[in-house]
Amino acid sequence: MKRLKYTIVAALLTMAMPACTEKELDNINKNLNDPTNAPAVNELPSVIVESSFGTTGTDLAWYSSLFVEHSAGGDEQFYDADRRTGTNASSLVNNSWNSVYDNLMILNDIIVKCSPGGAESDKPALLGIAQILTAYNLAIATDLWGQVPWTEALKGQENSHPVYDKQQYIYQNVLFSLLNSAIGNLTGAKTITGLATNDLMYSGDLSLWIKAAWSLKARYFMHMQKVTPSAMDSVLACVPHGFESGDDALVFTKYENTTIGANPWWDFTYYERGDLVISETLYNLMTARNDPRIDSYFEPPTGATDNVAAPSGEADRTRAGLEFYSYSRITGLEDGSTAPTPLMSYHELKFIEAEALARKGQSFTAALQEAVEASFTFHGTSGGTAYYTGTVAPLLGTTLDANLKEILTQKYIAFYEAESIEAYNDYRRTRIVSLNNPFNASATAGFVERFPYATSETSSNSANIPSGVNVYTSKVWWAGGTE
Repeated sequence: MKRLKYTIVAALLTMAMPACTEKELDNINKNLNDPTNAPAVNELPSVIVESSFGTTGTDLAWYSSLFVEHSAGGDEQFYDADRRTGTNASSLVNNSWNSVYDNLMILNDIIVKCSPGGAESDKPALLGIAQILTAYNLAIATDLWGQVPWTEALKGQENSHPVYDKQQYIYQNVLFSLLNSAIGNLTGAKTITGLATNDLMYSGDLSLWIKAAWSLKARYFMHMQKVTPSAMDSVLACVPHGFESGDDALVFTKYENTTIGANPWWDFTYYERGDLVISETLYNLMTARNDPRIDSYFEPPTGATDNVAAPSGEADRTRAGLEFYSYSRITGLEDGSTAPTPLMSYHELKFIEAEALARKGQSFTAALQEAVEASFTFHGTSGGTAYYTGTVAPLLGTTLDANLKEILTQKYIAFYEAESIEAYNDYRRTRIVSLNNPFNASATAGFVERFPYATSETSSNSANIPSGVNVYTSKVWWAGGTE
């Protein structure tokens, strides 16, 4: 109807004003409330929110939590996925695939505008931020799916059937290049009008974006631990330039106590549905260590005073998010609807440092203690120093294997639940901790090594999807797989 309206108006004006030009008619027929070209700084809020909400905070994280047994499936699609029903279906995370690539498209628009020769080439600060967020979103894509479109992607109708790039290529030729370029663009860059308001992550503080880039570099070098001999040296070279405290971390804090503005973990797993409940795997590790974070993490079932954890792959069907539920659930992330979403936390960087030092045969305990204490602070729990001294330190051993086991177990515990994507990545890389879902050993299914390609790809770009990929047996490159 809107198009018909504008057409009729244009026709009447043509009859009334014969001298009216075609250009003028085009302007009359244009919806001025739907601009085709926005200033790059005005695109920034959208990509920050979508990186935090769509890429980090919803389906990809929820399924990662299930697969790595932070959570068990209490109902609906997560109950099924816990039993490996539908986990190889292209519909599993189709929306997330599209969301990540939509975000990359907008980020690419910012990069084109702000690069040399672009319409806003005088804004290297925006260029650097967009490069960091591009690296972040692209890394999530390749970490969870393996080979993904990149070199021919983001071209719209110019190429609607892009080829898939190997994960090794993306890691070695794209991610670090983006982050290094971002650091160069941000170093010495001047702020611009509107950045402090539209930068919903750091309010225009470019020094914090630089720290985020270095911290992400440390993460991605750690991902390559199995496949790159020098990876630990690279990690340790990045750490001193990264986050110095929890205040520096790449954490989204702009949620609102409203129906549409709430933290998605809280909204989905606590307020509305609660299809994810607490897994015995995580809960037993914490109870064995008398972990003080238990009360911050979990809420007992209806009418109970003690927590009840669910066996992964074998939980009874329950409606955890409604009035009656039979298993413990999240407490609401301490801050409920406005709880933050960490894209990368300070405690993650310190755990990365501790692991790298341990693998290099160097003293790692100071970094590990800082990591544990920072996790307690992030989750609003006191007693981190006493917990490290009385529980963690005595569990450390004299062998690398023993030390890595406790470092990565503590990291696994600290990552519940909003950092579950990295917990999933760590498990695929190291096989620490021990998981207990019986379907992991199924002859017809198994542990989910990667996510299935999306319906939008299988229906429109199937010729380019890598052949022979099995979500239960095909590990991604950095986890030791072939491609």
